[in-house]
Amino acid sequence: MMGTGAGFTLAELAQHVNARVVGDGSCRIRAVATLQQARADQISFLSNKSYKPQLKTTRAAAVILHPNDVSDCPVNALVVNNPHAAYARIAQLLNPVPMPLAGIHASAVVDPHCSIDVSARIGPYAVIEAEVVIAAGVYIGPHCIISRDSHIGRDSRLVANVTVCHGSRIGERVLIHPGSVIGSDGFGQAYDQGRWLKVPQLGRVIIGNDVEIGACTTIDRGAIDDTIIDEGVKLDNLIQIAHNVQVGAHTVMAGCTGIAGSTRIGKHCLIGGGVGIAGHLSIADGVTITGMSLVIKDIDKPGSYSSGVPVEESQQWHRTYLRMKRLDELLRRVRSLEKKNDVLLKG
Repeated sequence: MMGTGAGFTLAELAQHVNARVVGDGSCRIRAVATLQQARADQISFLSNKSYKPQLKTTRAAAVILHPNDVSDCPVNALVVNNPHAAYARIAQLLNPVPMPLAGIHASAVVDPHCSIDVSARIGPYAVIEAEVVIAAGVYIGPHCIISRDSHIGRDSRLVANVTVCHGSRIGERVLIHPGSVIGSDGFGQAYDQGRWLKVPQLGRVIIGNDVEIGACTTIDRGAIDDTIIDEGVKLDNLIQIAHNVQVGAHTVMAGCTGIAGSTRIGKHCLIGGGVGIAGHLSIADGVTITGMSLVIKDIDKPGSYSSGVPVEESQQWHRTYLRMKRLDELLRRVRSLEKKNDVLLKG
């Protein structure tokens, strides 16, 4: 591909995402934008039908869209079966992440008994402790702390203020956003004669390749065995993953989800925001859990699961709540009537 600072031709972008060009393949694209805001040197996409009315009036140079929408497009098009994924690849191409030159910043604190590849980048005020291994192409941003005996795989990027606690294993091409903590102690406490006694957390955190971890997310180390985040998992901001949790490959979690200890989550699951999952549970592959749900028992087959009560006007909610409190009384009355009816039928 011939791309330059001046952008890419539509034909070059089509080659990059294996798309079909409809229109002028020589037009040059310099940026991405929404259908409504795009200009004559920008490309947009359509994957949500609710935005289709904006397609008719867009001023974009081109639009990435599904074959079913080609006839409604007034401008050049890139035609693919998955417009959102094609947009993601093109947006990455047009917006490469700027990386500093390889080397260790003068303000970083680096133990002499660690191994850092010459192509790695260590930012200002980072701390690298003994026996740490940092592979080729890794970026450790400002104020990150990599504690002893931790390993970080090639081309991973810790943006800033990330703490990696001792013994953690981070795979290749992992992206960790600011403020996250990997390998903090799990919440292990033993009750003894009116007091709580801390249980040592002896396991590690193991993170697979191509994982993304959002800002201020915490992943606790295992109590004895390891906490495991498998390849391709994507975690949003402010997620809590407790000790010994296992998350299967390519599962996605939205923000403010909390997972209690020793729960196993399958592959290709979709977990909405604010979900709470109790400990020692097993969730099958291919499960969707909608936002604000509470999971307190195993889910053993794929599908979509929900719980919780949607918000409504306060006065109506108070009435609903009072009725809910009377459900036991109502059940007793129904059972009493059923027994009387059975007696009458038998008589």
